[in-house]
Amino acid sequence: MRRAPPLACCTLILLPAVAQERFVESVLPALAYGPKCSSTVELRNLGDRPVTVEVEGHRTTGALAPMAGRPSMTVHLNAAERASYKLQIEEETTGAWIKIREIVPSPRLTSVVAVSGNTECLVRDQLRSTPREVAYPARNPWFSGNVSEIPSEEILVINTAERPATAWLCYSAGNLYAVPGESPASARLSPLCSSDAIVQIPPFGTRQYPVQRGSSSYFSLKTEGAAIILQMLRPLDATVRMYSVDSTITFGREVAPEK
Repeated sequence: MRRAPPLACCTLILLPAVAQERFVESVLPALAYGPKCSSTVELRNLGDRPVTVEVEGHRTTGALAPMAGRPSMTVHLNAAERASYKLQIEEETTGAWIKIREIVPSPRLTSVVAVSGNTECLVRDQLRSTPREVAYPARNPWFSGNVSEIPSEEILVINTAERPATAWLCYSAGNLYAVPGESPASARLSPLCSSDAIVQIPPFGTRQYPVQRGSSSYFSLKTEGAAIILQMLRPLDATVRMYSVDSTITFGREVAPEK
């Protein structure tokens, strides 16, 4: 009789599931530094667990800016702890910004870090403080409107991605044009730009543009980039470059296609 071949035996080893951490990002823009101005970001842990946060500061050029008094960008906050930080920037600027990246270690956990900020400037003998609002980048945001209906004087553009972005600016004196016959979209009346510009914004770079140029009555800004922030700014004092953020204005953005 032939013996049956031995049966192969295998062992099933169940490995524990690897926790999938994720990042929650927010941006604190329009930070001013210089001889008369300084800006602060405050992080507050609202949870009952320790949390790790990366504070990534940038100059207007996009270059990294270190935190004053800290050797690295990583911050550890205990439960219910709060901490304040400033960027180490010597030159005068109003376009510095900070990206706050909270590390959430498990899909079952939520973000627990509250972010706020303010800018303080010495105006004559007064120390004036303005809050800075957290913003979130969008893909290809845009804005257009009549200058008389825009309460702000400048628009801030921040490219928060590591690839260059492009901005198209149009200043119109109110003249309109249309191209009939080609398509319904081209047949609609559109502003005729009396002054326009195409600008490339470097990775992590910041730009500020006036909403009015000369006698223009209409302003339009279109962008192309993966993660761009637009904010309207209003100067608070003529002698110091200090701005408040106008959060009443909304911007258009590219709508992601449905899957």
